[in-house]
Amino acid sequence: MSTSKSTAARPVPLKGGRRTLSLPVVLLIIAGALALVSLVRLISGANDITSVGQVAGALELAVPIGLAGLGGLWAERAGVVNIGLEGMMVLGTWFGAWAGFQWGPWVGVLFGILGGCLGGLLHAVITVTFGVNHIVSGVAINILAVGITRYLSNFAFDGVQGGSSKQSPRVDPIDKITIPGLSDWLQDLQQQHWFLISDIAGILGGLVTGLSLLTVVALLLIPATWWILWRTPFGLRLRSCGESPVAAETLGVNVYKYKYIAVTVSGGLAGLGGAFLAIVATGIYQEGQTGGRGYIGLAAMIFGNWMPGGMALGAGLFGFTDSLKLRGGAENVHAMLLLLAILLVIAVFWQLYRKKYVAAVISAAVSALLFTWYFLTDQVPSQFVDAAPYVTTLLVLSLSAQRLRMPKADGVPYRKGEGK
Repeated sequence: MSTSKSTAARPVPLKGGRRTLSLPVVLLIIAGALALVSLVRLISGANDITSVGQVAGALELAVPIGLAGLGGLWAERAGVVNIGLEGMMVLGTWFGAWAGFQWGPWVGVLFGILGGCLGGLLHAVITVTFGVNHIVSGVAINILAVGITRYLSNFAFDGVQGGSSKQSPRVDPIDKITIPGLSDWLQDLQQQHWFLISDIAGILGGLVTGLSLLTVVALLLIPATWWILWRTPFGLRLRSCGESPVAAETLGVNVYKYKYIAVTVSGGLAGLGGAFLAIVATGIYQEGQTGGRGYIGLAAMIFGNWMPGGMALGAGLFGFTDSLKLRGGAENVHAMLLLLAILLVIAVFWQLYRKKYVAAVISAAVSALLFTWYFLTDQVPSQFVDAAPYVTTLLVLSLSAQRLRMPKADGVPYRKGEGK
């Protein structure tokens, strides 16, 4: 009896599963990454890669991607693939700007969320009720969103002062927070360019300088999502729909209802990301301003292994790379070649330790090429600078593919009554 109780009380790890990293290990990895970035900064002389402006810019660029990724996480945890995040972001940009220039930025934020929710609800009707392929539905919504917003712009913006058929009048900004004293002190410390200390000061300074209130809201949505989906009965039922909807139905869960809720929330979060672009990032709606961020958000979610924390890390990485392109351009991206080469050297030793000799040889060869490229050039071509965020997306996904585990029923067709 005692043996069975002790066995039941102890969770049995899945075969081939990976151990969760403890907090000290995570902190050690973060410290090591910061030290490596600081070393690259000192060697390359690209002091802007951890400056206050760089970090603040990276955060602003990461928020829309993170919100789209968070939206994808909600939908896919319920078993619905949401390729339509890009279109839902487009709806969020348009409705956010349309309401924002008339009634103020916070009303614009609300309408941006509602616009994204409409796209999510449509995706739910098509995929959950009618059982259409999730990819086909998502692509259709992306195309439909572009057509709808272009049509609506002709009526809402064309002829209005400051507007046209492809852009809205300017929206009033949302208030920003700067902690006086602390912000200036951290910025002064960062400008000393000391090893590690200045880098930490630059990162902290970027988090307390010119921080939009909507950015704070977006950041709080990450732990809120984790708590709702992993610490409440509602979240358990929703995730069960993405793992085994038939089993969930036999336990009395209304699978359709939870899928509808998840996909609608998914659209609302993507719409909030679009509203952020139109109201905070640019202050204006412009046709095509999402620039594929919905797809990058989906990539960030996959990189994060369908978990909020990992997704946030992926969004931060893509936002950081995008900010490097905008600030310092070729010099900053050139410094990243050195960082990537050093990381690959570390990967070589790791692969040798795991006795994966072919992967170690490939990593060593690529690392040697990157070192050669870095030391023989002063800058990288402008075309590579523009493509850096997308190249980063592909590299990150390819390197993280072996550890991914999507929800078991993600994208699998389900019809009501299968569990009876």
